Amino acid sequence: MFKADDYRLKIQGMREVLKEGGYALDIDNQKIRLSELEKEQENPDIWQDLERSTKIGKEISLIRNKINSYEKGETALADAADVVDLIEETGDESLIAELDDMLSVAEKDIEDMRIRAILKGPYDSHNAMLALHAGAGGTEACDWCSMLYRMYCRYCEKMGFKVIEMDREAGDGAGFKSVDFRVEGENAYGFLKAEMGVHRLVRISPFDANKRRQTSFCSLEVMPEVEDDNEVEINDDDIRIDIYHSGGAGGQNVNKVASAVRITHFPTGIVVQCQNERSQLQNKEYCFQMLRSKLLERKIQERQAEADALKGDVKKIEWGAQIRSYVFCPYTMAKDHRTGYEKGDIQSVMDGDIHGFIIDYLKKT
Repeated sequence: MFKADDYRLKIQGMREVLKEGGYALDIDNQKIRLSELEKEQENPDIWQDLERSTKIGKEISLIRNKINSYEKGETALADAADVVDLIEETGDESLIAELDDMLSVAEKDIEDMRIRAILKGPYDSHNAMLALHAGAGGTEACDWCSMLYRMYCRYCEKMGFKVIEMDREAGDGAGFKSVDFRVEGENAYGFLKAEMGVHRLVRISPFDANKRRQTSFCSLEVMPEVEDDNEVEINDDDIRIDIYHSGGAGGQNVNKVASAVRITHFPTGIVVQCQNERSQLQNKEYCFQMLRSKLLERKIQERQAEADALKGDVKKIEWGAQIRSYVFCPYTMAKDHRTGYEKGDIQSVMDGDIHGFIIDYLKKT
């Protein structure tokens, strides 16, 4: 028997959640801001300044996505309410399955909107700069580093993000000692910042003839990408730029010209390098992006030292420092102290299915 009041109560509850999300997203003021940006974009003079016009275009796209997400939830709930009225009037209970599907889709859309409301930090909407470093474990750790890199690449593909590899140092026997990469997409930093820390792997080693169980560690740094503005100042006297030949298997324009770039920042001791592009100018630009991101990371740490919001505690890449354990042997997942997960399908996680971990972490913080 169709119970219209139960469905109406459910829709009303979803409307309350949607309203809270709209308040958190500040939809009314976002619409005003969108109108202002669109008027500014219509000004022909703005297109003479490529940097400014690009920045306005990105902000317009971001605000439109927020507004569309909210309005999509509103429309879905209004349609569901109309179907409830229709079933009640006509008594056609064959529409109940369609109503349940509509509510399920609406619930998912509202949840996506809530996630957008959670990601409202000052840098959450920015692109992300990530760096993986193999730790204790030797060849095992290098192989683990390459596995994590693959995992995050698959996750970014599922989220619609673009991954650009900046630099890579191959391991002695397998995998990578380190790999730096850039993730482009809406809220890329907001989603990935939950992954910063040390990751632990337990498995039967494929590099051990005795098939013993080995433990490996790898750390992940996650930093927001910042543009060349007043937020981070880099003085020419504080840096040294080195140009050298790229490493790798060789090929056209590789290992033949000095295209790789390394920048050393003297006050902080930060060293960044990039050799993946054929153009020296592109490698230099990417190096400065990485350097600005690392300097911003330090700046936020100083600003919010107590919360340690950006990078967390500085820990060694070894026992007792991991934020998550991936246990292949025995075939269970060790409990993640942040999300409460105890068991899971390891292969699905390694294929990039880490969205649940990230979303639960964002909700709890």
